[in-house]
Amino acid sequence: MLTSFISVLYDGFAYGMLLFVLSVGLSVTLGMMNFVNLAHCAFAMLGGYVTVTMINHLGWPFLATLPIAFLAAAVASVLLERTLYRSLYGRSDLDHCLLTIGIVFVSVAGAAYIFGTLQQPIQVPSWLRGTWVVGNLTFGVYRAFLIVVGLALAAALIVSLEYTRFGATVRAAVDNQRMARGLGIDVDRVFMLTFALGSGLAGLGGALAIEIVGLDHSFALHYLIYVLIVVSVGGMGSIWGSFVAAVVLGVSDMAGKYWLPQLGSFLIYLVMVGILMWRPLGLFGKR
Repeated sequence: MLTSFISVLYDGFAYGMLLFVLSVGLSVTLGMMNFVNLAHCAFAMLGGYVTVTMINHLGWPFLATLPIAFLAAAVASVLLERTLYRSLYGRSDLDHCLLTIGIVFVSVAGAAYIFGTLQQPIQVPSWLRGTWVVGNLTFGVYRAFLIVVGLALAAALIVSLEYTRFGATVRAAVDNQRMARGLGIDVDRVFMLTFALGSGLAGLGGALAIEIVGLDHSFALHYLIYVLIVVSVGGMGSIWGSFVAAVVLGVSDMAGKYWLPQLGSFLIYLVMVGILMWRPLGLFGKR
C-alpha cells in the first residue's frame, strides 16, 4: 500500500508539473490582463509540432528544440496579439471567447491537414528514458525531469511577476491604462511581452507533453479543458495558485486512474467541483 501511494504521489506530481507548465501562461494572460484566451493550447500544440518536426525531420536533439518551441509559440502569439487581439482589449469576455475559440478550430484543422491525425512520436535522449529503482519503488526518469523543470519555472515566474518591476508594470497597465500611459509606461509593449511570455510557456509545455500524453491534431481542444480547470481552481491571476491547483489535480487524476479506474478521468472534475464549491474564487483567487 505504501509503495502504491508513493508511486501515485510521484507520478501525480510529475503530471501536475506538466499541467502547470501548460496552464501558467493562461493564468498570466487571463488573470493579469483580463483577456480570455481560449486559443492558449493552440500555442502549446504549435510548440509540440515544432519539436516533432525538428527532431524527426531535422535531427535536432530534444533539449535543443525546447527553446525553439518556446520562441515559435511566443512569436506566433505576438503576431496574433498585434493583428487580432489588440482590438478586443476592453471588450466583453464573450468577444474574447468567440474569436479565440475560432482560432482553436482553425489550428486543429490546420494541424490535421499538415501533420495528419495520428499521434506524433519523438525520441528523447537515452538519459531521459528508463527508470530508477529504489527498493520496491520505480521512478520514471522523464517524470523527474518534468518535476525539475516545473519547479524551476514556478520559482522564476513567482519572483519575476510578483516581486519585480515588470510584474508591477503589467498590473498597472491592466488596472488603469490611462494612468499607466501617463506615467510613461508603454502599455502596448507590456501587453505584447506578456502575451509572448504566456504563449511561449504554452509552447514549452506542448513540447514537454509529447513524451507523457502524446500529440495529435486535437491537442488544442482536449487539453484546453485541463488548463481551464487548473486556472479556475488555482484562482485568477495567481501563479502560486496555479502551481498548487496543478499539483492537487495531477495527483487526484493519477489516484483515480490507479485506485478508481471505473471513474477514469472523471475524478479530476469531482475535485474541481468540490474545491470551487468551497472556494468559488479558487484556492488563491482574489477576484
